[in-house]
Amino acid sequence: MSSARKPVVSRPQGMQGLRHVALFVQDIEACLHFYVDILGMQVEWQPDADNYYLTSGNDNLALHRSNEEMPGKQRLDHIGFIISQIELVDEWHAHFVAHGVKILMPPKTHRDGARSFYCADPAGTHVQIIYHPPISGRLVVSALATKKPRIAGLFLVQHYFKLD
Repeated sequence: MSSARKPVVSRPQGMQGLRHVALFVQDIEACLHFYVDILGMQVEWQPDADNYYLTSGNDNLALHRSNEEMPGKQRLDHIGFIISQIELVDEWHAHFVAHGVKILMPPKTHRDGARSFYCADPAGTHVQIIYHPPISGRLVVSALATKKPRIAGLFLVQHYFKLD
């Protein structure tokens, strides 16, 4: 049985897709070795010894040290959707409130100049809507300009798109 969905007629502009993932990790050094040394990501920002923010140029992977044992459980902290302009964060927040989305943390500006809020999806996954200065407003151009499949941030782009 499927229930009829009511289409949302209008939404705020600026949604640029899913390009941010945050993970709880116990061995942050081993994860840094994998993501930076092996995969080739760069450390974008390290606010302290327990938090690293990595990038491939068009994405953001946060590694958060956790001392809590999580055997057999996923270590996902939250997922993030990038917004193109800082002022649109508040518009998206109002949009979610108007549609009854559970807000976990209201909009705030972070130490690095990012602005975001957190909500929960229907399954309980924490979702961050974020304006992140280093990647907001950028297009994934480098991976699209070649016919060869390559990693474009956290996604594998397998198709060639002609950019006019």
